Amino acid sequence: MRLAVAVERWPIAGAFRISRGAKTEAQVVVASVTADGFTGRGECVPYKRYGETVDGVVAAIERLGPPLEWGLSRLELQAALPPGAARNAVDCALWDLEAKRAGTTVAELAGLPAPRAVTTAYTLSLDAPDLMGSAAAKAGKPLLKLKLGGDGADLERVAAVHAAAPDARLIVDANEAWAPGDVVRLAGEMARHGVTLIEQPVPADLDVGLEGLQSPVALCADESFHVAADLERLARRYSHVNVKLDKTGGLTEAIAVVTRARELGLGLMIGCMVGTSLSMAPAALLAGGADYVDLDGPLLLARDRTPGLRYEGAVMYPPTPALWG
Repeated sequence: MRLAVAVERWPIAGAFRISRGAKTEAQVVVASVTADGFTGRGECVPYKRYGETVDGVVAAIERLGPPLEWGLSRLELQAALPPGAARNAVDCALWDLEAKRAGTTVAELAGLPAPRAVTTAYTLSLDAPDLMGSAAAKAGKPLLKLKLGGDGADLERVAAVHAAAPDARLIVDANEAWAPGDVVRLAGEMARHGVTLIEQPVPADLDVGLEGLQSPVALCADESFHVAADLERLARRYSHVNVKLDKTGGLTEAIAVVTRARELGLGLMIGCMVGTSLSMAPAALLAGGADYVDLDGPLLLARDRTPGLRYEGAVMYPPTPALWG
């Protein structure tokens, strides 16, 4: 097998803001693995919050060149790299390559149901309440995800969005910006404004404070959660987990996560970083059985790769073989 690695920059439509900062482009790393005339691809998004850089992820993937030439398998990859963006790109590339060489689909190889069209959340970047309300009205989507800031104006943001889009279900994502006491103080009011899920309200190293907390809105772990081994601990603090392949280190571990989460009675969100359709495509295989789908990355870009996923309003359709899988 021959490995190639490329860094791509995709402009975001406007800016994407969360409580930790803003960005105007998505920097992604694409791994391509070629064998027998077939090429599999996988895309990842290095994330500073997890100590990742683009250069570091590229270097980690490039070090796999010789092992892949010697026949490194996808299962061996799980021990060769830790969970994270680098392993995700290679894992997904190997799944894509396996399916092409076998003349079948990744879903069939993995024993998963054939992917189907799903409704995805649409994310509203952190902004002033009135501007978030205007963005919600313009979006016209049935499921909105609001980025919040922990700056004292979060309830106003939710109220403004609910007033502008009263029929939409709402998810809020504080990206670790609240204190544990804020959950009790804000959740009840937010429930009255249509909020059905609060994502990662507190810093990951403080979420022990959520144990035993009676929140009127379901709580979802994101930054606190990466792999299946995290689930038993988090089940005492959250009712849902956000499964992102850039955290699990690829589809292989994500499948294990979904299986174990169901055993523990945890709800599932299938989420993403801001990337192109190539990042979303592997996650689409898990989306059909999720409680929430948040695979809107390409909708936040000024342009997507071609071919990409098909979106009609809030509905995302399965990937075509020309894209992945």
